[in-house]
Amino acid sequence: MLQVVTGFAVIWVLVLVGYLVARFGLLGDAGQATLTRLAFYVLAPALMVSTLARSSPGRIFTAALATFVLSTLAVSALHVLFARLRHNRDVADLTVGALAAGYVNAGNLGIPIAAYILGDVGFIAPVLMFQVLLASPTALAVLDVATGEGRPSWRRLAALPLRNPLLIGSAAGIAIMLSGVDPPRPVLEPFALLGGAAVPMTLLALGMSLRGSRPLRSGPDAAERGAAVLLKSVVQPLLAYLIGRFLFGLDGPMLLAAVVTSALPTAQNVYVFASHYGRNAPFARDVIVLSTAVSAVTLVVVAALLG
Repeated sequence: MLQVVTGFAVIWVLVLVGYLVARFGLLGDAGQATLTRLAFYVLAPALMVSTLARSSPGRIFTAALATFVLSTLAVSALHVLFARLRHNRDVADLTVGALAAGYVNAGNLGIPIAAYILGDVGFIAPVLMFQVLLASPTALAVLDVATGEGRPSWRRLAALPLRNPLLIGSAAGIAIMLSGVDPPRPVLEPFALLGGAAVPMTLLALGMSLRGSRPLRSGPDAAERGAAVLLKSVVQPLLAYLIGRFLFGLDGPMLLAAVVTSALPTAQNVYVFASHYGRNAPFARDVIVLSTAVSAVTLVVVAALLG
């Protein structure tokens, strides 16, 4: 229990420091965007390379991933049903809502959580791969058609994963792992040094992004916002536990990994997608902020009960 509390204390202290940095303008208006881009394009991919290169296939492709995928599909479908019945939303809004309820922050928060709580960022790699290779292209294809952007280009959709540095870093690390080659220390050491900065940098950037948000404002989408946060932060980890424990027979670290990854908050990419297509962007932003706050509690509870 002490290890769990210590791990989360480190995480949320760094998030608080990031918030204070933004609150007092220490890095200027572009500070948060700069830190996010540095972590996303350089530091986190380096961490994935250095970690996965020394891992093994049995720790990457597991029933924990299947558990995560099934729980994601379940909560996304539940939010679509709720929004359709309550407000008769169109396909584009339903897609943004489904993403808000099930698309997790595997990068900015998933990597630090995996490092401090699960003890291995390799647990987050399959989640990233599923979201980037399958979830993102599918959602963008639906949004393209639903918003009148025309029939999506298969070439553009196929190129989406190639523009994601985290996936590229994960793929490179897995390729080294599967090759059976043990790279000399001078080869992997630069990646390890850069990767060591990924966790604090992403947490600082996450904290900075929380400044100025008003997620509890009233409005016509308040019920859907609450439903998305409840599904993402409470229902999905509960479903993951039930699926992992009773369908796949998971226990120990694998069950913990499945539930923790499912309990991660909504990813910032959902806001990017919603903004690009001009559909429900404020809703997406508020769900991200609220689910991030709620996850501070749910993740501690999960880790304390299963860790």
